[in-house]
Amino acid sequence: MLATGAVGTMQNRSERDTFADMYASRLARLWAVERGLVFGRLDHVDEGRLYIGKLGLTDDEQARLLIDWRAPVAQPFYRATPAAPMGLTRRRHLQTKGRAVVGVDDDLLDLDSLSDDDRATLNGEAALLAALDERRTGRMRDIVATIQAEQDRVIRSDLNGVLVVQGGPGTGKTVVALHRAAYLLYTHRERLERRGVLILGPNLTFLRYIEQVLPSLGETDVLLSTVGELYPGLTATARDRPEVAALKGDLRMTDVLARAVRDRQKVPRKPVELQLGRITLTIDRNMLEAAKNKATRSRRPHNQARTVFVRSLLNALARQQAKKIGKGLIDDDELADLREDLRTEPAVKSALNRLWPYLTPQRLLLGLYGSPERLAHAAAALSPAERDLLARTGGAWTESDVPLLDEAAELLGEIDEHVLRATALQAEEELAAARQAEEREREAELSYAREVLELTGLSDVMEAERLAERQRGEGPYLTTAERAAADRTWAYGHVIVDEAQELSPMAWRAVMRRCPTRSMTIVGDIAQTGSAAGARDWHEVLDPYVAGRWRQEGLTVNYRTPVELMAVAARVLATIDPALRAPTSVRELGVEPWSAPLSALPELVKAEVGEGGKVAVVVPDALLATLGDQIAAAVEGAAVVTPGAGRAKGAAALDAPVAVMGVADAKGLEFDSVIVAEPDLIAAQSPRGPSDLYVALTRATQRLGVVHERPLSAALRGLPTRSSAPTNGL
Repeated sequence: MLATGAVGTMQNRSERDTFADMYASRLARLWAVERGLVFGRLDHVDEGRLYIGKLGLTDDEQARLLIDWRAPVAQPFYRATPAAPMGLTRRRHLQTKGRAVVGVDDDLLDLDSLSDDDRATLNGEAALLAALDERRTGRMRDIVATIQAEQDRVIRSDLNGVLVVQGGPGTGKTVVALHRAAYLLYTHRERLERRGVLILGPNLTFLRYIEQVLPSLGETDVLLSTVGELYPGLTATARDRPEVAALKGDLRMTDVLARAVRDRQKVPRKPVELQLGRITLTIDRNMLEAAKNKATRSRRPHNQARTVFVRSLLNALARQQAKKIGKGLIDDDELADLREDLRTEPAVKSALNRLWPYLTPQRLLLGLYGSPERLAHAAAALSPAERDLLARTGGAWTESDVPLLDEAAELLGEIDEHVLRATALQAEEELAAARQAEEREREAELSYAREVLELTGLSDVMEAERLAERQRGEGPYLTTAERAAADRTWAYGHVIVDEAQELSPMAWRAVMRRCPTRSMTIVGDIAQTGSAAGARDWHEVLDPYVAGRWRQEGLTVNYRTPVELMAVAARVLATIDPALRAPTSVRELGVEPWSAPLSALPELVKAEVGEGGKVAVVVPDALLATLGDQIAAAVEGAAVVTPGAGRAKGAAALDAPVAVMGVADAKGLEFDSVIVAEPDLIAAQSPRGPSDLYVALTRATQRLGVVHERPLSAALRGLPTRSSAPTNGL
């Protein structure tokens, strides 16, 4: 359809794009859900059988062939119990491979209502436990066929307001959040497709880990991002030291940045003299104060307020020039002519740029970090030691810098790129006049585009200029997610934040800007907070924005971590806060965690690889390079995830038989086997180190080992010792 190009009337083109978008979206969903399309059947007492799947399908006569799992009629598949069967006699789980059914599991809900024929076809092993025992693939899978009742309650919770999902390791917080995104898009399609859904994850490796879940559920247009990607055009993967990250995440930085902007608007003590041929003009303090006051009273951001400042000074200089050349009083037209003559003078332009410069967020922050004088003034409320933490010259942007860049962008406002390119050659007013000629040529197209957007109700979603560009066939088609990713000011219909306990107060400001409606799902576990700038309490995080308007749901069942492994992690959890309780594990494997000398690590890793499944070695940050090199040399295909690894490196680690990483990169991930190196060093490496250790110990679904040279803490003492050779079925 799009291959026909931009032909016909503008209305024809608009209709073509609408239909192409609709068909392309539907086709993408159908391709994405083919694997495991049908996964369940409901046998009703009175209504016959309904098949449950990832999408709803009908035949040519509109008879229902398949019920979308998100539809209200599908709720009994997740919530019915023998005590409350919700009209069901049997719930059947279908396991498929390709297009073939390879397994059937039945849950009996009303045995007395089954016919003799139905009784003869009963099958059963718990579908949930079968899924949990499967080996990891390096990518998160959907759980649509095995959603449990407490998870379903969270998934189907109301769209409006802020929902906090608090749950310990292995309770399925992440996968529940992703299924909630799919459910909300299904239930509120019209509202959310226009504005889009943003999902924030803790790192790029995690995003690669979860990226297949939503497409497998038929949702292909959700933006996955980290905090380090929130500022368009920038992917910040470097990490600051914990103490630096904590300072940059502190709300005091809002005042530091505001003062840094004001400092760039300072009035010099001495008059500024401008030599214009035979005439010398003077910008004195009174002129500067008057211009600055006008700009400040305009309440515009710095870059927009510059227009007010510049116009005021040019008017004052034009009157001064008139007096010097003997014109005396001048009318408005003469004033305008003199003003425009002055605007093009190099000396005048240079002075204006010094007095009130155009600033980008990057330029503001680099100027602040690199100047002890600017830091001392703007960050006067910080201690000298704290100012030293901020000082730097050059270097890569860090994840902690991105919320500061976002804050600076709010204070500075946008800069017209055309003006920036032209200031050295052409006056701003002249450039605006040149643009007017071009705009007149396209006014008809813009007028039509505005009319279309008004009629379709999309005027708050798409700019008329963008629609007109598409109608001319000059611009590529962009999805909602692509448009949102390129627009810092985009307002999303719903925002989901995973590992939300890690976000700093400054990061929360950036997140809240992107969701003015405050329709959000916050997923996390306070006990797992590892960042020095992270949350200690959900009230502390949310009350400044939605006090009294947020609700909390809890996930209490651990589906990932076996009882034997969770017992060890629970002892570490008690050292964080004795009042905290670990989630209840649903399965026992009969395989105990073990300990071994650090020197045996390469051989132990090879033994774990031989047992099958994905293996992770979680190490202290200080030992990542050393231990990573040892394992890479011992195990073919082993991958080391360095701090700040991009998506490609993260994907390589997920696909590798062994991944070596620090705790920050292991957050949210799961592996068949996990070996934790020097656990006490992990616990000591940051103020939240015990929480990091708790995270490391809860990544495994099958087997857990600890290797060490340093003495183990009381929580880990007593683990049985293991050699490099597998024993007792390990």
